[in-house]
Amino acid sequence: MRTINITNEKKRDAEVCMEAVMKPSGIRRTLEGGGDYFNIKTLKQNLSLAFETLSKNYDDLVQMGNAIIDGDPEIDMEIIGKRIAGTQKLYLNKDNKIAYRVNMTQIIKDPSGAEKERRDLTKAMSNVTGESIVQWTGRKFSKSVAIRKFVFQRKLQLKHVSGLTYDFLYGMAKDLHETKSLMFVGGGKKGSEPLVLTQGGEQYRGFLEGRIDGDKYCLILHLTNMEIKAAS
Repeated sequence: MRTINITNEKKRDAEVCMEAVMKPSGIRRTLEGGGDYFNIKTLKQNLSLAFETLSKNYDDLVQMGNAIIDGDPEIDMEIIGKRIAGTQKLYLNKDNKIAYRVNMTQIIKDPSGAEKERRDLTKAMSNVTGESIVQWTGRKFSKSVAIRKFVFQRKLQLKHVSGLTYDFLYGMAKDLHETKSLMFVGGGKKGSEPLVLTQGGEQYRGFLEGRIDGDKYCLILHLTNMEIKAAS
């Protein structure tokens, strides 16, 4: 289970647990006969059957097209359609060889989709645990405002690891529950930096939501990297 180091409104910090909680769906999908429905992955082709590889064996596309009509060189009945599992993503170079050193490039586009800028994608360090502390900034957003202003992509639940951290998180949840608001949290000494959960991971803005029921609490960290803006 991952951890997060976070401060409260009194600027006291504690390291607590952080995990994604998935609610199982109540819908069960079945086949016509009542059997369970599930998805599988099948092999479509491999590199030896790809267009780029086949085209090297012929003088032109016309000759290649005739070969496909006559003999189906793009199909291998021994492998196509086989079930596959446990796959991993690999990056290939222009010669279809495994690339062991990859430089990622970030492409910035305008609203019309045209490219504005291209730059090297730097791998940001994680800033939510260890010596890094996620700051309670004091900036509250009404729930009704936040849901119309931001697109939340992920949510994580914060959990206590001891009696002391229970009181710590319960107090935060109680404050947010009673004010019906979300608290903006961020990285860095002033809380102005985006949150990076893992090294090289996505950068997010974080908002805490709190709920209580008697002595029970729920503290949720909502994450977003997209803001809704009115069309000009």
